Amino acid sequence: MLMPKRVKEGRRKMFRGRMKGKATQGEKLSFGDYGIQALEPAWITSRQIEAARIAMTRHIKRGGKVWIRIFPDKSYTKKPLETRMGKGKAGIEGWVAVVKPGRILFEMAGPAEELAKEAMRLAIFKLPIRCKFVTKRDFEAPTPAAAEETPAE
Repeated sequence: MLMPKRVKEGRRKMFRGRMKGKATQGEKLSFGDYGIQALEPAWITSRQIEAARIAMTRHIKRGGKVWIRIFPDKSYTKKPLETRMGKGKAGIEGWVAVVKPGRILFEMAGPAEELAKEAMRLAIFKLPIRCKFVTKRDFEAPTPAAAEETPAE
């Protein structure tokens, strides 16, 4: 399971924060040819990240390389069931990655596009949000030559 090796003293119990707006970094493919892009804001737990990674790598049968572009560095707490209110903040339950719309979650290089698309489809089922499959072509700016070829009427 992914989690920070250590956290500075006094920073283990964190505020919930907000997930307002679109992702400002990590919204383009940097390493691989294919990726999974988030369409909704959410907290993604370390277990969900691991389940998606396993689903992807098993389908491509180690025929490529996978990059995980998110890291669960935010702790969340949870009180035990049937506990009365008060008595302070609860202990840490797990770790989550804060994901905003547009964020690339996973990247892949190596396999053919059809195999990568199917592997990433299986991984998307493991995630709690709507996502889409993206390729390097989706992020390339249209060239001026291509714009001239289209007849303007």
